[in-house]
Amino acid sequence: MTGTTELAALVEDPHIGIDTIGSYLDRLDGDTRWGELGALGRSRQRTLFEKAAHARAIDLAHFVGDARVRQEVIHDGVNTLPVPPALRHFQKRFCRPEYGARLFGYNEGPTRRWIGPGYFVAIPTADKPAWSAHGAVVVDYFQIPDGEVAEGWPRVVDNHWRLQRFVYEATRDFMRRVSDHVSIGAAFKRDRPLDHYFVLCRREHAGLAR
Repeated sequence: MTGTTELAALVEDPHIGIDTIGSYLDRLDGDTRWGELGALGRSRQRTLFEKAAHARAIDLAHFVGDARVRQEVIHDGVNTLPVPPALRHFQKRFCRPEYGARLFGYNEGPTRRWIGPGYFVAIPTADKPAWSAHGAVVVDYFQIPDGEVAEGWPRVVDNHWRLQRFVYEATRDFMRRVSDHVSIGAAFKRDRPLDHYFVLCRREHAGLAR
C-alpha cells in the first residue's frame, strides 16, 4: 500500500500488539507523532481501536494530567467521518472542573462556528459494565458542563441546539489508551456503534510532556 507510514505498518501487522505500538509512539517527537497519527484512515483506526482493547485502561488523568482547575488541555484529533479531509481535523479541549470525578470539554475546529461547540462531560465507565467493555472513559454528549469551564471557551449550549443535534446529540465516544500521549475513540449514537473513530494526541502544557 502506497504512503504507508511505520505506524500504519505496525497497526496493520496482526502480530503486533498495542504495547509495541504505544512504545513506538512514545519514542517519537510531537510533530512526527502527530504526522503519523493524522495519516490514519478509517480501516486503520478501526484496527487500532480493536488492538487498544488490550492496553492499560485509560483514565481521566490521561486527558488533563495535573492541570489546574479550569486549565485548558488541548488534544489534536483526526476522525473518519465522510467529509473532506480538511474537515476531519479538529481538537478536543478538556479542563478539570471544580468538583467531581469528571472532565468538561468541547470540540474546536473548522466547523465549530456553524455547527456549534459540541460540549461534553467525560467520565469513567467502571460502574457501567456495558460501557466499560467499549472503553474506560466515555466522552458523553448526553451531558454538558454544569459549572464554570476554562476561560475563553465558547458559551455552553445544549447539544440539541441548532445543527449540533445532527452531530453530537445522543452521542457517546468511548475512549481507549494507545500511548502516553495518544488515545482512540469510537462513536456511538443512541448506544449503537457508528463504525467511526478518531485518534487524539495530547499537546504539551505545564504538567504534561508531549
